[in-house]
Amino acid sequence: MHVVIGGASGLIGRALVASLHERGDRVTRLVRRESAAPDEVRWLDGSPLDPEVVAGADAVVGLNGASIARLPWTRSYRSELLWSRITPTRALARAVEALPRGERPHFVSASATGFYGSGRELEEDARPGSTFLASLCVEWEHAARIAGERTALLRTAPVLHPEAVLKPLIALTRAGVSGPLGSGTQSWPWISLDDEIAAILHVLDQGLTGPVNLAGPTRATANDIGFALARRLNRPYVLRAPTWAMRTALGDDFADAVLLTDAHVVPAALSASGFTFRHRTAEDAIEAAVPA
Repeated sequence: MHVVIGGASGLIGRALVASLHERGDRVTRLVRRESAAPDEVRWLDGSPLDPEVVAGADAVVGLNGASIARLPWTRSYRSELLWSRITPTRALARAVEALPRGERPHFVSASATGFYGSGRELEEDARPGSTFLASLCVEWEHAARIAGERTALLRTAPVLHPEAVLKPLIALTRAGVSGPLGSGTQSWPWISLDDEIAAILHVLDQGLTGPVNLAGPTRATANDIGFALARRLNRPYVLRAPTWAMRTALGDDFADAVLLTDAHVVPAALSASGFTFRHRTAEDAIEAAVPA
């Protein structure tokens, strides 16, 4: 399989490239600097992506996007969150669309479980939420659909990894100041890095299209995740952060869309297509990712 990847330098991108190479697949990485290796192609330099770059590929994967965790969400950074997702996704989708219909590769585009806002038993047919993050995901997916019917939308949950959503939580926990965020009973979507990569490979191998929830199969609350991390690091989990304090310190949009959202996201499409999770609970994912 030949896979063209935008966003190959991030946590998920690096792991995906390594897994594809490990199984013998060919990878072309799109980079925003002068190419320095035979498998690199420069893009996003002010010119449209040449369709010849994706011609002949089996799949094109778009993983670009500035970090949601960076604060504060100022007006300029909200623009960066949008630009860093919409512009690369649209460039990839238009390059795919420019090819003859029968020669278009499978387009697999990142999205996020933030698409849904809050809700219970959220499968892929659930409606989008009303937060800034939800509207961002809607625009992101709209750009991806330009590529045509062979498009998969990876609605990825926060990855339980020290270089991802766990990074700030680990710092707070090691400092002994972690505890419930708001009530702590809100459902948090999650996935391990191992399952994230395995799920993307599954989407590629099975040719899945449409929205695909990349989220762990077992519901976890914010308290479940926070307490599991505290137990792993042998630290207390007692200091509650009131809802009002988080909204004041972090901004209503970030607090409500990321920390206080109550979203039980169900990986229905993955399960229906025969995918098997390696880490079935958030506790298992944390134990595997975080050194004791």
